[in-house]
Amino acid sequence: MATSASQTLAIPGQLLGSASKYQPGPGTHIHESNLYSSLLGAVHVVQPAKAPGPVKRLTKITPAAPPAELPTISVSRSGVSEKREVLPEVGNTVLCRVVRIMPRQAVVAILICGDTVLDAEWQGLIRVQDVRATEKDRVKIYESFRPGDIVRAEVISLGDQASYYLSTARNELGVIMATSEAGNTMYPVSWKEYRDPETGLGEPRKVAKPY
Repeated sequence: MATSASQTLAIPGQLLGSASKYQPGPGTHIHESNLYSSLLGAVHVVQPAKAPGPVKRLTKITPAAPPAELPTISVSRSGVSEKREVLPEVGNTVLCRVVRIMPRQAVVAILICGDTVLDAEWQGLIRVQDVRATEKDRVKIYESFRPGDIVRAEVISLGDQASYYLSTARNELGVIMATSEAGNTMYPVSWKEYRDPETGLGEPRKVAKPY
């Protein structure tokens, strides 16, 4: 078996591919026939040995071997700190997953603080006034985030006992990964829109500028 040379970094909850194309390996899980990363780390794809093709012998052709098994995809921690006692603090950059949206705020689960995967998911709130630095009166939460989005944000307040207050009011902050209503991983096309590569339809988001 040979390992693919290409590796990318995955974050918890990131879609890795269809279960019809890959076998789940360590650090992954299956949900609704798709494979997702269970942790922060490098993605590894191990290809099965190629099956030999038909062999021609004079007047007889030997049929090909049965189809090879699917490649295995896995995620392993790579240079990621695992200090479990870390708690988000004001000024920290965090990665979080949108749990639900309300008219004036988005409720998120904080997954990663800096480069540390948190032992527990801490709740955060992105209030409507903290979504953008400009045109705050025109911001609509449902046009900025959707449940399931992965968001890069900054901790701006420890908030109350239940939630941290987060902000996405800088260009590099906002949605870094989004799934369309059709269930496909989208790509950003502007600072306020993601697009489904299969349907071609766009959906509004507060898009994070890539580093």
